[in-house]
Amino acid sequence: MKRSIITVVGHDTVGIIAKVCTYLAENNINILDISQTIVQGYFNMMMIVDMNRISKDFGTIAGELDELGKGIGVIIKCQREEIFAQMHRI
Repeated sequence: MKRSIITVVGHDTVGIIAKVCTYLAENNINILDISQTIVQGYFNMMMIVDMNRISKDFGTIAGELDELGKGIGVIIKCQREEIFAQMHRI
């Protein structure tokens, strides 16, 4: 399974989850686990997703998610699970 970690951070607004999840569904990305919270008006979401069925390359997906985030006023980062795990071991 090609798992990746997607994080979304920014000021809370209506529709963040809907827009991100719509993009994922349109690109055959399955959400395996999701956690989200709002702390004093700041939205924070972390997802573990399965990218086995994507038709675009990973870099394109990560770039499009970055652009989507800019459009809705949040920061969206997409990292391969193994890179994420190595970065957080240090």
